[in-house]
Amino acid sequence: MSTKYLHTHWDQIDRERLIEEQMSALREYLTDIVIPFSEYYRNLFAENEIVIAELLAPEHLSRIPFTTKADLLSTPEHPDRARDFVIVPDEATLRRRPSTILKAMTQGKEAAQEALEREFRPVMMTATTGRSSDPVPFLYTHHDIANLETTGARLMDICDSRKDYRHLNVFPFAPHLAFWQMHYAGLAFNTFSLSTGGGKGVGTEGNVAMIRKLKPDAIIGMPTFIYHLFNAVVEEGFHWPNLHRIVLGGEKAPRGLREKLRALAEKFGSTDLRIMSTYGFTEAKAAWPECAFGKPGEPTGFHTFPDMGIVEIIDPDTLEPVGDGEPGEIVFTPLNARGTVVLRYRTGDLIEGGMVYEPCPGCGRKVPRLVGRISRVSNMKEMRLGKLKGTLIDFNELEHILDDEPRAGQWQIELRKANNDPHDVDELVVHVELIGSGSKDELESEIGRRFVTTAEIRPNRIVFHDAAGMRKLQGVGKELKETRLIDHRPKADAPPDSREKAKPELEPVR
Repeated sequence: MSTKYLHTHWDQIDRERLIEEQMSALREYLTDIVIPFSEYYRNLFAENEIVIAELLAPEHLSRIPFTTKADLLSTPEHPDRARDFVIVPDEATLRRRPSTILKAMTQGKEAAQEALEREFRPVMMTATTGRSSDPVPFLYTHHDIANLETTGARLMDICDSRKDYRHLNVFPFAPHLAFWQMHYAGLAFNTFSLSTGGGKGVGTEGNVAMIRKLKPDAIIGMPTFIYHLFNAVVEEGFHWPNLHRIVLGGEKAPRGLREKLRALAEKFGSTDLRIMSTYGFTEAKAAWPECAFGKPGEPTGFHTFPDMGIVEIIDPDTLEPVGDGEPGEIVFTPLNARGTVVLRYRTGDLIEGGMVYEPCPGCGRKVPRLVGRISRVSNMKEMRLGKLKGTLIDFNELEHILDDEPRAGQWQIELRKANNDPHDVDELVVHVELIGSGSKDELESEIGRRFVTTAEIRPNRIVFHDAAGMRKLQGVGKELKETRLIDHRPKADAPPDSREKAKPELEPVR
């Protein structure tokens, strides 16, 4: 694949040619980079007798086994397992690379050595957030950072940013993809961008002070934290009419939450506003944006970067590929990464509308787009409700119930045990802030009705809090991601003192 060609015309390639060039790039990448220099995949390809030259079409990808997060987690027998996925070149193999020889001939040995170090030496690290398991480190080289700049500039372009815009990045300072993607996006786009570190950086007051002084044209961050900031701006009562773009990342941004952000923005004078979400994950080393030209309430889907990686959608049960526009699990293979590399990585993320290839109805780009809501496979949990039967709950649907209710502000779903006894029945408690018109009784009734209609369950309790109480429950300014679903159920073998910690930290608003 001609990387130069695709970097220039990456978003205007017809599907047939795109697939052909992607497969060509994959064969080249595996031959020159992954198999020679990745211990894990060198062994995997040998064990499965995979012939790289025979990977000619998308259906041949199935010959490569999937990689999952479990493959990267440390074990007692292999405590540093993630290192096996790092591209570590050896000198003998590098000498056989034509590009290395050419560099040495034209610019000398030192220049060749420096070029190789910039391509292969790890200089930065991000990590998975580690809520369900230990964090997994992902290493970056200067080559990967250049990719972050490329994808960041594309993200700015797709979101229709402007060079003269002032951007406020309120993602937390952390070894987390979202922050670094936006940091390098600002640099690559050659625009003003101020990073505050979110609530864990300068705090709520500091962020509001920055908004008051800077009056940014665009704000980028976690949806729940931006919602919190907008409430603070409204409470202070100052005018902010030049806010034109909200770019959300790090967590889901359902339609209901976007409408609440838009309503708050109108209160401080912003009416020419476009709200977009991004989808990224540590293993991809990139975030894919929605374009700025979708109609309100009708996102155009996440625009992928097909020259940087191959996206597959599979049935999570059969593990077979699904058709265009059909729901399934997102699987990713990079085509140009260094540092930590994973192939056919199962994200555990389900895309409701699958992947489509027709030109975007908003911006016209010809790139594969991920359409519809994204949910987590791991969010499907079985819990026993009542004493006689078990119910399978999709917590993704419960979240949409609350985000789509206009009178529900900040919220949290808590799982508990009755009487804090690990042997007793499960309870589902909804913590919520009442906003807008209406009474607590009306909102409590509506939430109960929606839960029964959607999930055939009813919350055991609905507890109302004020805004400050909800911020404390969610961990605003303390956690990397605000906590909206929390499991406080004590384990049967937990000591009694640990069970006491499961009690709520806050008293509800009476």
